[in-house]
Amino acid sequence: MRRSVRVLAAAAACGSLACADEGVVTPADPFAPVTTALTIDPGALPSYAAQAAPGHFVSQTLQREVRNPLGNAITDAGATLGRVLFFDRQLSRANTISCASCHQQQLGFGDTARFSVGFDGTRRTTVHSMRLGNARFNENGRYFWDRRALSLEAQTTQPVRDAVEMGFDDAHGGFAAVITRLGALPYYPPLFTLAFGDATITEDRVQRALAQYVRSILAVDSRWDRAVAQLPTGAPNSPPSFLDPLPGFTAQERRGQELYFRSVPEGGAGCQTCHVAPSFSLSGGSNSNGLDAGQQQVFRSPSLKNVALGRRFMHDGRFGSLEEVVAFYDQGVQSGPSLDTRLRQPDGQPRRLNLSADDRAALVAFLRTLTDLSVTTDPRFADPFRRR
Repeated sequence: MRRSVRVLAAAAACGSLACADEGVVTPADPFAPVTTALTIDPGALPSYAAQAAPGHFVSQTLQREVRNPLGNAITDAGATLGRVLFFDRQLSRANTISCASCHQQQLGFGDTARFSVGFDGTRRTTVHSMRLGNARFNENGRYFWDRRALSLEAQTTQPVRDAVEMGFDDAHGGFAAVITRLGALPYYPPLFTLAFGDATITEDRVQRALAQYVRSILAVDSRWDRAVAQLPTGAPNSPPSFLDPLPGFTAQERRGQELYFRSVPEGGAGCQTCHVAPSFSLSGGSNSNGLDAGQQQVFRSPSLKNVALGRRFMHDGRFGSLEEVVAFYDQGVQSGPSLDTRLRQPDGQPRRLNLSADDRAALVAFLRTLTDLSVTTDPRFADPFRRR
Protein backbone atom coordinates (compact mmCIF):
# COMPACT_ATOMS: atom_id res chain seq x y z
CA MET A 1 0.00 0.00 0.00
CA ARG A 2 2.74 2.48 0.95
CA ARG A 3 4.61 1.93 -2.32
CA SER A 4 1.45 2.54 -4.35
CA VAL A 5 0.84 5.70 -2.34
CA ARG A 6 4.34 6.92 -3.15
CA VAL A 7 3.82 6.20 -6.85
CA LEU A 8 0.49 8.01 -6.92
CA ALA A 9 1.95 10.89 -4.97
CA ALA A 10 4.67 11.25 -7.57
CA ALA A 11 2.01 11.17 -10.25
CA ALA A 12 0.11 13.91 -8.48
CA ALA A 13 3.26 16.02 -8.41
CA CYS A 14 4.17 15.63 -12.08
CA GLY A 15 0.82 14.88 -13.70
CA SER A 16 1.16 11.24 -14.77
CA LEU A 17 2.13 7.80 -13.56
CA ALA A 18 4.72 7.58 -16.34
CA CYS A 19 6.88 10.39 -15.02
CA ALA A 20 6.63 8.91 -11.53
CA ASP A 21 8.18 5.73 -12.84
CA GLU A 22 10.93 7.70 -14.61
CA GLY A 23 12.43 8.87 -11.35
CA VAL A 24 11.11 12.41 -11.24
CA VAL A 25 12.12 14.09 -8.01
CA THR A 26 9.02 14.54 -5.87
CA PRO A 27 8.47 16.67 -2.80
CA ALA A 28 9.75 15.21 0.42
CA ASP A 29 6.19 14.82 1.62
CA PRO A 30 3.69 15.18 -1.23
CA PHE A 31 0.88 14.25 1.16
CA ALA A 32 1.71 17.05 3.58
CA PRO A 33 -1.46 18.99 2.56
CA VAL A 34 -3.52 15.92 3.45
CA THR A 35 -1.92 15.20 6.81
CA THR A 36 -1.86 18.90 7.73
CA ALA A 37 -5.59 19.35 7.17
CA LEU A 38 -6.82 15.87 8.02
CA THR A 39 -6.30 13.07 10.52
CA ILE A 40 -5.99 10.61 7.62
CA ASP A 41 -2.78 8.66 6.97
CA PRO A 42 -2.66 8.13 3.17
CA GLY A 43 -0.32 5.19 3.72
CA ALA A 44 -2.73 3.38 6.02
CA LEU A 45 -6.25 4.14 4.87
CA PRO A 46 -9.23 2.92 6.89
CA SER A 47 -10.81 -0.28 5.66
CA TYR A 48 -14.09 0.21 3.83
CA ALA A 49 -13.94 -2.24 0.93
CA ALA A 50 -13.50 -5.33 3.10
CA GLN A 51 -16.76 -4.89 5.03
CA ALA A 52 -19.15 -7.78 4.76
CA ALA A 53 -22.70 -8.27 5.98
CA PRO A 54 -23.08 -10.91 8.70
CA GLY A 55 -24.32 -14.41 7.95
CA HIS A 56 -27.98 -13.70 8.62
CA PHE A 57 -27.97 -11.35 5.62
CA VAL A 58 -28.59 -14.27 3.31
CA SER A 59 -27.86 -14.19 -0.41
CA GLN A 60 -31.51 -13.63 -1.32
CA THR A 61 -31.53 -10.45 0.74
CA LEU A 62 -28.32 -9.15 -0.81
CA GLN A 63 -29.45 -9.91 -4.35
CA ARG A 64 -32.82 -8.25 -3.80
CA GLU A 65 -31.82 -5.17 -1.85
CA VAL A 66 -28.20 -4.17 -2.47
CA ARG A 67 -27.88 -1.18 -4.80
CA ASN A 68 -24.28 -0.74 -5.93
CA PRO A 69 -23.93 0.14 -9.62
CA LEU A 70 -21.31 -1.63 -11.67
CA GLY A 71 -18.21 0.49 -11.96
CA ASN A 72 -18.43 2.04 -8.51
CA ALA A 73 -17.40 -0.66 -6.11
CA ILE A 74 -16.33 0.58 -2.68
CA THR A 75 -12.58 1.13 -2.37
CA ASP A 76 -10.65 2.33 0.65
CA ALA A 77 -9.34 5.36 -1.24
CA GLY A 78 -12.71 6.19 -2.79
CA ALA A 79 -14.64 5.98 0.46
CA THR A 80 -11.92 7.97 2.26
CA LEU A 81 -12.27 10.74 -0.30
CA GLY A 82 -16.05 10.53 0.12
CA ARG A 83 -15.66 10.88 3.89
CA VAL A 84 -13.60 14.05 3.46
CA LEU A 85 -16.15 15.50 1.05
CA PHE A 86 -18.98 14.52 3.42
CA PHE A 87 -17.49 16.54 6.29
CA ASP A 88 -16.10 19.45 4.25
CA ARG A 89 -17.91 22.76 4.78
CA GLN A 90 -16.32 24.06 1.60
CA LEU A 91 -19.09 22.28 -0.29
CA SER A 92 -21.50 24.94 0.94
CA ARG A 93 -21.44 28.39 -0.60
CA ALA A 94 -20.74 30.23 2.65
CA ASN A 95 -18.38 27.54 4.03
CA THR A 96 -20.81 27.05 6.91
CA ILE A 97 -22.20 23.53 6.68
CA SER A 98 -21.31 20.12 5.32
CA CYS A 99 -23.31 17.00 4.55
CA ALA A 100 -22.49 15.92 8.10
CA SER A 101 -24.20 19.01 9.54
CA CYS A 102 -27.59 17.50 8.72
CA HIS A 103 -26.51 13.86 8.86
CA GLN A 104 -24.81 13.58 12.24
CA GLN A 105 -22.89 10.43 13.10
CA GLN A 106 -24.01 10.34 16.74
CA LEU A 107 -27.64 10.27 15.56
CA GLY A 108 -27.21 7.47 13.05
CA PHE A 109 -26.50 10.13 10.39
CA GLY A 110 -29.75 12.02 10.95
CA ASP A 111 -30.63 15.39 12.50
CA THR A 112 -32.27 16.56 15.73
CA ALA A 113 -34.18 19.36 14.04
CA ARG A 114 -37.47 18.74 12.31
CA PHE A 115 -36.18 20.77 9.34
CA SER A 116 -32.45 21.35 8.94
CA VAL A 117 -30.89 24.80 8.72
CA GLY A 118 -29.39 25.67 5.33
CA PHE A 119 -26.05 27.26 4.50
CA ASP A 120 -27.22 30.84 5.18
CA GLY A 121 -28.22 30.03 8.76
CA THR A 122 -31.80 31.24 8.35
CA ARG A 123 -33.73 29.22 5.77
CA ARG A 124 -34.67 25.61 6.45
CA THR A 125 -35.31 22.52 4.39
CA THR A 126 -38.88 21.39 3.73
CA VAL A 127 -38.32 17.76 4.75
CA HIS A 128 -36.62 16.05 7.67
CA SER A 129 -33.04 14.86 7.23
CA MET A 130 -33.11 11.12 6.49
CA ARG A 131 -30.86 8.69 8.36
CA LEU A 132 -28.19 7.28 6.04
CA GLY A 133 -27.22 3.98 7.68
CA ASN A 134 -27.79 0.91 5.48
CA ALA A 135 -28.49 3.05 2.42
CA ARG A 136 -26.98 0.28 0.31
CA PHE A 137 -30.05 -1.82 1.10
CA ASN A 138 -32.79 -0.32 -1.06
CA GLU A 139 -34.96 -2.69 -3.06
CA ASN A 140 -36.81 0.12 -4.82
CA GLY A 141 -33.49 1.68 -5.93
CA ARG A 142 -34.64 5.30 -5.56
CA TYR A 143 -33.40 7.93 -3.12
CA PHE A 144 -34.71 10.99 -1.26
CA TRP A 145 -38.03 10.88 0.58
CA ASP A 146 -39.87 11.63 -2.67
CA ARG A 147 -37.78 9.00 -4.52
CA ARG A 148 -36.72 11.45 -7.24
CA ALA A 149 -33.07 10.28 -7.51
CA LEU A 150 -32.48 7.11 -9.50
CA SER A 151 -29.24 6.21 -7.71
CA LEU A 152 -27.29 7.08 -4.61
CA GLU A 153 -24.68 8.66 -6.88
CA ALA A 154 -27.29 11.01 -8.35
CA GLN A 155 -28.58 11.83 -4.88
CA THR A 156 -25.28 12.89 -3.35
CA THR A 157 -24.75 16.26 -5.04
CA GLN A 158 -28.33 17.48 -5.24
CA PRO A 159 -28.12 19.07 -1.76
CA VAL A 160 -24.93 20.86 -2.86
CA ARG A 161 -26.83 22.34 -5.81
CA ASP A 162 -29.86 23.26 -3.72
CA ALA A 163 -30.48 26.99 -3.17
CA VAL A 164 -31.45 26.48 0.49
CA GLU A 165 -29.31 23.55 1.59
CA MET A 166 -25.74 24.24 0.42
CA GLY A 167 -26.27 27.07 -2.00
CA PHE A 168 -24.50 26.21 -5.25
CA ASP A 169 -27.58 26.57 -7.44
CA ASP A 170 -27.32 27.65 -11.07
CA ALA A 171 -27.56 31.31 -10.08
CA HIS A 172 -24.37 30.91 -8.05
CA GLY A 173 -22.19 28.93 -10.41
CA GLY A 174 -23.65 25.45 -10.05
CA PHE A 175 -21.30 22.54 -9.61
CA ALA A 176 -18.65 24.17 -11.78
CA ALA A 177 -18.11 26.61 -8.91
CA VAL A 178 -17.75 23.68 -6.52
CA ILE A 179 -15.11 22.08 -8.73
CA THR A 180 -13.16 25.33 -8.87
CA ARG A 181 -13.27 25.66 -5.11
CA LEU A 182 -12.24 22.06 -4.45
CA GLY A 183 -9.39 22.35 -6.94
CA ALA A 184 -7.93 25.22 -4.94
CA LEU A 185 -7.83 23.17 -1.73
CA PRO A 186 -4.42 21.47 -1.51
CA TYR A 187 -5.61 18.25 0.09
CA TYR A 188 -7.93 17.27 -2.77
CA PRO A 189 -5.52 16.64 -5.69
CA PRO A 190 -3.66 13.83 -3.86
CA LEU A 191 -6.90 12.37 -2.54
CA PHE A 192 -8.51 12.32 -5.99
CA THR A 193 -5.30 10.78 -7.36
CA LEU A 194 -5.44 8.03 -4.76
CA ALA A 195 -9.08 7.31 -5.53
CA PHE A 196 -9.14 7.68 -9.32
CA GLY A 197 -5.56 7.64 -10.60
CA ASP A 198 -5.25 11.36 -11.37
CA ALA A 199 -6.14 14.67 -9.76
CA THR A 200 -9.01 15.63 -12.07
CA ILE A 201 -12.09 16.75 -10.12
CA THR A 202 -15.48 16.18 -11.72
CA GLU A 203 -19.01 15.98 -10.40
CA ASP A 204 -19.17 12.33 -11.40
CA ARG A 205 -16.11 11.55 -9.30
CA VAL A 206 -17.48 13.51 -6.34
CA GLN A 207 -20.71 11.55 -6.63
CA ARG A 208 -18.90 8.24 -6.81
CA ALA A 209 -16.74 8.97 -3.79
CA LEU A 210 -19.63 10.22 -1.66
CA ALA A 211 -21.75 7.21 -2.65
CA GLN A 212 -18.93 4.83 -1.70
CA TYR A 213 -18.64 6.44 1.72
CA VAL A 214 -22.40 6.38 2.38
CA ARG A 215 -22.71 2.77 1.18
CA SER A 216 -20.00 1.78 3.62
CA ILE A 217 -22.09 2.91 6.63
CA LEU A 218 -23.46 -0.46 7.69
CA ALA A 219 -25.66 -0.84 10.78
CA VAL A 220 -25.41 -4.59 11.31
CA ASP A 221 -24.25 -4.90 14.94
CA SER A 222 -27.37 -4.13 16.96
CA ARG A 223 -28.53 -6.25 19.89
CA TRP A 224 -30.99 -7.84 17.48
CA ASP A 225 -28.23 -8.72 14.99
CA ARG A 226 -26.02 -10.22 17.69
CA ALA A 227 -28.91 -12.27 19.07
CA VAL A 228 -29.98 -13.55 15.62
CA ALA A 229 -26.37 -14.53 14.91
CA GLN A 230 -26.59 -16.96 17.85
CA LEU A 231 -29.51 -18.87 16.34
CA PRO A 232 -28.80 -22.30 14.82
CA THR A 233 -27.16 -22.21 11.40
CA GLY A 234 -29.69 -21.65 8.67
CA ALA A 235 -32.46 -20.52 11.01
CA PRO A 236 -32.67 -16.95 9.70
CA ASN A 237 -33.08 -17.96 6.04
CA SER A 238 -36.79 -17.11 6.00
CA PRO A 239 -38.87 -14.52 7.83
CA PRO A 240 -40.67 -17.03 10.15
CA SER A 241 -37.32 -17.93 11.73
CA PHE A 242 -37.09 -14.38 13.08
CA LEU A 243 -39.78 -15.42 15.54
CA ASP A 244 -37.40 -17.81 17.30
CA PRO A 245 -36.66 -16.78 20.91
CA LEU A 246 -33.63 -14.50 20.96
CA PRO A 247 -31.02 -14.73 23.72
CA GLY A 248 -30.87 -11.74 26.04
CA PHE A 249 -34.26 -10.31 25.10
CA THR A 250 -36.66 -9.26 27.85
CA ALA A 251 -40.25 -10.48 27.91
CA GLN A 252 -41.36 -7.06 26.62
CA GLU A 253 -38.82 -7.10 23.76
CA ARG A 254 -39.87 -10.66 22.92
CA ARG A 255 -43.51 -9.57 22.74
CA GLY A 256 -42.48 -6.68 20.48
CA GLN A 257 -40.59 -9.12 18.28
CA GLU A 258 -43.73 -11.27 17.91
CA LEU A 259 -45.84 -8.25 17.03
CA TYR A 260 -43.28 -7.02 14.50
CA PHE A 261 -42.87 -10.30 12.64
CA ARG A 262 -46.35 -11.80 12.86
CA SER A 263 -48.92 -10.82 10.25
CA VAL A 264 -52.12 -9.06 11.27
CA PRO A 265 -54.28 -12.18 10.70
CA GLU A 266 -51.88 -14.04 13.03
CA GLY A 267 -52.36 -11.48 15.77
CA GLY A 268 -49.32 -9.36 14.99
CA ALA A 269 -48.79 -5.84 13.67
CA GLY A 270 -47.39 -6.94 10.29
CA CYS A 271 -44.41 -4.54 10.37
CA GLN A 272 -42.13 -7.09 8.68
CA THR A 273 -44.21 -7.10 5.50
CA CYS A 274 -43.04 -3.55 4.72
CA HIS A 275 -39.82 -3.06 6.74
CA VAL A 276 -38.06 -6.30 5.91
CA ALA A 277 -35.47 -7.95 8.16
CA PRO A 278 -32.54 -8.33 8.36
CA SER A 279 -31.81 -4.92 6.82
CA PHE A 280 -35.16 -3.50 7.97
CA SER A 281 -35.31 -1.51 4.74
CA LEU A 282 -38.56 -0.79 2.93
CA SER A 283 -39.84 -3.44 0.55
CA GLY A 284 -39.62 -2.44 -3.09
CA GLY A 285 -43.31 -2.35 -3.94
CA SER A 286 -44.43 -0.22 -1.02
CA ASN A 287 -46.98 2.53 -1.58
CA SER A 288 -48.34 5.35 0.61
CA ASN A 289 -48.42 4.86 4.37
CA GLY A 290 -51.48 7.09 4.75
CA LEU A 291 -50.00 9.96 6.70
CA ASP A 292 -52.67 12.32 5.38
CA ALA A 293 -56.16 11.80 4.00
CA GLY A 294 -56.19 11.63 0.22
CA GLN A 295 -52.39 11.31 0.04
CA GLN A 296 -51.04 10.45 -3.41
CA GLN A 297 -47.28 10.90 -2.87
CA VAL A 298 -45.40 7.70 -2.15
CA PHE A 299 -42.46 8.25 0.16
CA ARG A 300 -39.30 6.26 0.71
CA SER A 301 -38.28 5.15 4.19
CA PRO A 302 -34.77 4.62 5.52
CA SER A 303 -33.76 1.38 7.22
CA LEU A 304 -35.21 1.05 10.72
CA LYS A 305 -31.77 0.25 12.09
CA ASN A 306 -30.94 3.04 14.55
CA VAL A 307 -34.47 4.39 14.32
CA ALA A 308 -34.41 4.88 18.11
CA LEU A 309 -31.59 7.42 17.72
CA GLY A 310 -33.97 9.69 15.85
CA ARG A 311 -35.65 12.75 17.30
CA ARG A 312 -38.13 13.28 14.49
CA PHE A 313 -39.91 10.78 12.27
CA MET A 314 -41.59 10.67 8.84
CA HIS A 315 -40.62 12.77 5.82
CA ASP A 316 -41.83 15.97 7.47
CA GLY A 317 -40.68 15.11 10.98
CA ARG A 318 -44.20 15.47 12.34
CA PHE A 319 -43.76 12.82 15.04
CA GLY A 320 -41.39 13.42 17.93
CA SER A 321 -41.16 9.93 19.41
CA LEU A 322 -41.37 6.26 18.48
CA GLU A 323 -44.45 6.06 20.68
CA GLU A 324 -46.18 8.53 18.36
CA VAL A 325 -45.11 6.53 15.31
CA VAL A 326 -46.51 3.29 16.73
CA ALA A 327 -49.74 5.07 17.73
CA PHE A 328 -50.10 6.33 14.15
CA TYR A 329 -49.80 2.86 12.63
CA ASP A 330 -52.16 1.56 15.29
CA GLN A 331 -55.00 4.06 14.82
CA GLY A 332 -53.97 6.94 12.55
CA VAL A 333 -53.52 5.63 8.99
CA GLN A 334 -55.64 7.70 6.59
CA SER A 335 -57.40 6.64 3.39
CA GLY A 336 -56.09 7.77 0.02
CA PRO A 337 -55.71 6.59 -3.59
CA SER A 338 -52.12 5.43 -3.06
CA LEU A 339 -52.57 3.74 0.32
CA ASP A 340 -50.63 0.49 0.48
CA THR A 341 -52.89 -2.56 0.44
CA ARG A 342 -51.07 -3.91 3.50
CA LEU A 343 -52.46 -0.96 5.46
CA ARG A 344 -56.05 -1.61 4.38
CA GLN A 345 -58.72 -3.75 5.98
CA PRO A 346 -60.64 -6.25 3.82
CA ASP A 347 -63.31 -3.61 3.22
CA GLY A 348 -60.69 -1.20 1.84
CA GLN A 349 -60.72 1.13 4.82
CA PRO A 350 -57.48 2.01 6.64
CA ARG A 351 -56.36 -0.76 8.94
CA ARG A 352 -56.78 -0.39 12.70
CA LEU A 353 -54.59 -2.65 14.83
CA ASN A 354 -56.28 -1.85 18.15
CA LEU A 355 -53.14 -2.62 20.12
CA SER A 356 -53.14 -2.44 23.88
CA ALA A 357 -50.94 0.10 25.64
CA ASP A 358 -48.64 -2.76 26.67
CA ASP A 359 -48.33 -3.99 23.09
CA ARG A 360 -47.56 -0.50 21.78
CA ALA A 361 -44.81 -0.21 24.41
CA ALA A 362 -43.52 -3.66 23.46
CA LEU A 363 -43.17 -2.65 19.81
CA VAL A 364 -41.18 0.42 20.83
CA ALA A 365 -38.97 -1.75 23.04
CA PHE A 366 -38.28 -4.07 20.11
CA LEU A 367 -37.42 -1.17 17.79
CA ARG A 368 -34.85 -0.05 20.33
CA THR A 369 -33.06 -3.40 20.01
CA LEU A 370 -32.23 -2.36 16.42
CA THR A 371 -29.82 0.31 17.65
CA ASP A 372 -26.22 -0.15 16.49
CA LEU A 373 -24.09 2.24 18.50
CA SER A 374 -20.90 1.09 16.78
CA VAL A 375 -21.95 3.19 13.77
CA THR A 376 -22.12 6.29 15.98
CA THR A 377 -18.54 5.90 17.22
CA ASP A 378 -16.66 4.15 14.41
CA PRO A 379 -13.67 6.37 13.53
CA ARG A 380 -13.98 5.38 9.87
CA PHE A 381 -17.14 7.45 9.68
CA ALA A 382 -16.02 10.35 11.87
CA ASP A 383 -14.99 13.90 10.99
CA PRO A 384 -11.49 13.65 9.47
CA PHE A 385 -10.67 17.37 9.70
CA ARG A 386 -8.25 18.89 12.19
CA ARG A 387 -10.66 21.54 13.44
CA ARG A 388 -9.14 24.66 14.93
